[in-house]
Amino acid sequence: MICLVPLTGTPGEGALYPSLSPGQSGLMKQSFALVDQLRSLDKRRIRRVLGTVTSPELAAIDEGLRLFLGLS
Repeated sequence: MICLVPLTGTPGEGALYPSLSPGQSGLMKQSFALVDQLRSLDKRRIRRVLGTVTSPELAAIDEGLRLFLGLS
């Protein structure tokens, strides 16, 4: 199983909605992770990788997950 964080184009406020930039990530426009809508998925269902997030973006998502899951 892997965990997925859905994305939206609507800005949210706070650590649970980190910003993701277009470009290397495979995104076409500025997007925001919805950390509070965490999903699990069997990794066999992943067919291809569309892009990657930068280290700072991943760190922001990780921090949001720590807050959301009460691990901080």
